[in-house]
Amino acid sequence: MIRRHSMHDSQHRFFFSSRVLSSWLFAALAAVTACVPTSSSLAQSAADTPQWRSALHYTPQRNWMNDPNGLVYYKGLYHLFYQYNPHGNFWGDMSWGHATSRDLIHWDEHAVALRANQTEEIFSGSVVVDARNTSGLGTAKRPPLVALYTSVYKAGSRHEAGVQAQSIAYSTDDGMTWQPYVHNPVLTLSPESKQFRDPKVSWFAPGGYWLMATVVADAQVVKFYRSDNLIDWTFLSDFTLPDVPHRGALWEMPDLFALPLDGDPSRPKWVMIVNVNPWSIAGGSGAMYFVGQFDGTRFVADDVVPASSDPARYQWLDHGADYYAAGTFSNAPSGTAVTIGWMSNWDYASHAPTAPWKGAMALPRELALKTIDGRPQLTSVPPSSYVSMVKQRPATRIDAFDVSSAARDLAPSARGAVQNIDLTIRPGTAHRAGLIVRASANGDVGTRIFYDTSTQTLNLDRSRSGNTWFSGAFSKAHIVNLPLHDGRLDLQVVIDRNSVEVFADHGRTVITDLIFPAPGDDHVRVFAEGGDARFSDVAITDMD
Repeated sequence: MIRRHSMHDSQHRFFFSSRVLSSWLFAALAAVTACVPTSSSLAQSAADTPQWRSALHYTPQRNWMNDPNGLVYYKGLYHLFYQYNPHGNFWGDMSWGHATSRDLIHWDEHAVALRANQTEEIFSGSVVVDARNTSGLGTAKRPPLVALYTSVYKAGSRHEAGVQAQSIAYSTDDGMTWQPYVHNPVLTLSPESKQFRDPKVSWFAPGGYWLMATVVADAQVVKFYRSDNLIDWTFLSDFTLPDVPHRGALWEMPDLFALPLDGDPSRPKWVMIVNVNPWSIAGGSGAMYFVGQFDGTRFVADDVVPASSDPARYQWLDHGADYYAAGTFSNAPSGTAVTIGWMSNWDYASHAPTAPWKGAMALPRELALKTIDGRPQLTSVPPSSYVSMVKQRPATRIDAFDVSSAARDLAPSARGAVQNIDLTIRPGTAHRAGLIVRASANGDVGTRIFYDTSTQTLNLDRSRSGNTWFSGAFSKAHIVNLPLHDGRLDLQVVIDRNSVEVFADHGRTVITDLIFPAPGDDHVRVFAEGGDARFSDVAITDMD
């Protein structure tokens, strides 16, 4: 199986198969379906919903999960910490859950790492490897992992209820257990703030010091600090926009890192991710980024569009509705920039029809900075471990074919609920051309991924993807401008039991969306509207 867990209060692993559905559940699903005005039997139980449990994406065994935290690679393991409620399938009692992976695909869930208590909740933050023991919290032979996180104080603490400040915890057993620093918090504002959060810490090698990026969320400001020991912090500078175009939005989860432009180490550029909620490109929450220069004190973005600009003029990590709180793993092998995001949206996250868990992580992605259309832009592709796994599995391959103003079901061997689909589309004379995934046999249900030649846009339409009525804020269609090169569109589509991730033109554009289809809706269909389109290099790999 792709997913594996250890129980919250032990280190025993168990294996879970979503194919095991009891007879009473099927009966309940049939009864529900009879009342739903669709042609497809859509499954949703008041109890568990294994039909929507991700196979390729991390989910906790149970309870609520949101933002990834403390992303770090250490001694062969990727550590994923995340916002977690140990007590229920709803937001609250924020603590840090914990999972590890050797390949970013197979995950082991561990005991809660940092737990909310009577005086504070544990909000987002980061983890670094203090290899030089600059903090003095470990030893030279056993350097610590140091977590910097936001304490949200409650009544009865030494702070006004709701105040946010930055605190430390450390681990000397490779991240398995954590000890809070006795003199927390280590950084607060004066006067104290209820919106000062999300410290992302990294080692700034040219200056030989630790660098922190954090935010005053409701002021749309990223604040930079430096430290020699991870405990004592000195203010460096602020970054904001001259006239923030989205007053009322929160800036959260900042991340600052350098990448070589076009793979040239002599041309480094700095990238800053700022997650915004609401006002994202697809509505609700999303991940925006800037490219620029950082001199050790101040970040300056190369290009800032006017304040009155449409969100589409800004740069986004993902153009779908369900990619938020994105951040990179510190200490990643070979300096690779590997990111992961929460696969949901604050517009409707609390209403997602999954149990006994809510929340999933998107597929991890490798980032690169390339010159596209005359300016540096991030590309995002699945990690190399996922690519290798796809190559190792048998695939259904289909010779090139044409479709003329029609829809066509692919071979029965192409059906599946968890798949990797690679294909090239040449829209030709068609007004629209694309594919439909997780489709019902009669075509009434399915998620449409297509290119519109009149608008030169890539589109994902989930308006008939299954259960779309669990929330009125569940947006139905997401669009991104994407001119064709040589008349072709190369797509890699990762389909899981409740998600679709579309990587277009080798990661130039990504669309990530949740879907909630019935288990039997597993057909794959291609179509062309108003003309002829050609489909080639089709390879469909069952990843279940």
